[in-house]
Amino acid sequence: MTFFDPLLKGLDVYIVGGAVRDELLCRPAGDRDWVVVGSTPETLIDRGFIPVGADFPVFLHPITKEEFALARTERKTGRGYKGFTFQTGPDVTLEDDLKRRDLTINAMARKPDGDLVDPLGGAKDLKSAVLRHVGPAFEEDPVRILRLARFAARFTDFSIAPDTIGLCRRMVAAGEAGALVPERVWQELSRGLVSEKPSRLFDVLAQCDALPVVMPGFEWNTLLGARLDALARSPLSGLPAMYAVALLTSADREALSVRLRASNECAQWAKLLPTVFEYCERDPEWVTPQAAEQVLALIEAADGIRRHERLVALVSIVYQLFEKPADRLLSLLIAANSVKAGDIAQPLQAAGAQAIGQAVRAARLTAIEQRLVSLKADGADQSG
Repeated sequence: MTFFDPLLKGLDVYIVGGAVRDELLCRPAGDRDWVVVGSTPETLIDRGFIPVGADFPVFLHPITKEEFALARTERKTGRGYKGFTFQTGPDVTLEDDLKRRDLTINAMARKPDGDLVDPLGGAKDLKSAVLRHVGPAFEEDPVRILRLARFAARFTDFSIAPDTIGLCRRMVAAGEAGALVPERVWQELSRGLVSEKPSRLFDVLAQCDALPVVMPGFEWNTLLGARLDALARSPLSGLPAMYAVALLTSADREALSVRLRASNECAQWAKLLPTVFEYCERDPEWVTPQAAEQVLALIEAADGIRRHERLVALVSIVYQLFEKPADRLLSLLIAANSVKAGDIAQPLQAAGAQAIGQAVRAARLTAIEQRLVSLKADGADQSG
């Protein structure tokens, strides 16, 4: 990792955090974060660094755009993750800065010449595959409970130090987890859901007694966890799909999505998946006007004409994870989408949009009914 950058000449700088950890794990590293020790904002600005930090001095390298933060300490002044004051200055050491971090594996640094700086034993815990809090400062920030759970979902072979779990439980009992704002919960939750083993995210939150606090009304069990992990290994994985499956057994999904400030796309997937599941689970009513209407209503609710791929993905999830018959609904969706709305609209231009819409919908109902007849006949032939 040895390198030379003329803008850094004379500065005491270190690469810190995840880039160091991932390099030691021989994993692809993401963005590099830097700490500058013994310097001032004025020094960095004079060198061309761009100030961007609102709460504490953070600067962008003018060429690489990497983040450089002045070494800092922090002091708890209130409840929650915002209840801190920060101190920077030339007298703040690298070790002071590393001590305020969350886990030992994230509290290592490298000098530009490649030397590792590890005053808190992060390399040892990395080798032992242990997630361990750095020190007492961990309990001052409840976001760290969520980060611990997310790292457990990412590093699936890592255990969690028992005293770290105990500390998290004490934080929850003291009301710290209740001070988390939804945006931070969603940020960590959404990242954990697309990790290698998302079930561990919820398992760890449950072990810490934090799950009912940060996600009230969320229903969790081991079977759901196994299905989430199976989905994470499939081509169907993706945040909206993972989120929808996670909430499938929870009764009030819409309230949870509002509370978590989930994205609109994730909230829509979570709302639609139970409807698709229920349709695939029920016995077919076959060729009745009610059957065709139910199918078309489902397609319309899912915006399945414009968002065809999303509805196909939802049906595929039901088939793959829950082994419910999905071919019938897929066939009916294809039938509805085969109607060419433009051809129907052309001779009805003078009648107006409402008449065109009604004609297109009637054509889709007819296409679904015809496909139901065909499916019933195919079923009769197979049973005979």
